[in-house]
Amino acid sequence: MYRCASILAVSVLASAALSSSFSAQAQTHRPFPAQALRGELVVLQTPDVSLNGVAARLAPGARVRGDNNLLQQPAALSGEKLTVHYTLDPSGLLMDVWVLNPVELANKPWPRSPQEAETWSFDQAAQVWIKR
Repeated sequence: MYRCASILAVSVLASAALSSSFSAQAQTHRPFPAQALRGELVVLQTPDVSLNGVAARLAPGARVRGDNNLLQQPAALSGEKLTVHYTLDPSGLLMDVWVLNPVELANKPWPRSPQEAETWSFDQAAQVWIKR
């Protein structure tokens, strides 16, 4: 009986440690590529999404990462309005999407269009954009 209780206690402690490590990971700033833009994403019916209020589509093989950097099924995010960083493939489909955590949301300014990105400079190491 005591053996089962100790196994249960170890299991509870392990799951608590695991969840706290995911929480701590979610509060870090991930490295984003220079071509990543910021936008508002709503998953409608996969692969259809709304990006900044305009109809868009996820590319075949698109990766959506949650604010904890774990891969998410787009359908699980259906209907939520999310602030994201994203990249486009050569045909204009969404390829990589990162749901932003509070630390990343606070990192401003971040370009919302390719035109803004062309006129600003990006410090890859610091992960900050500087308006010229």
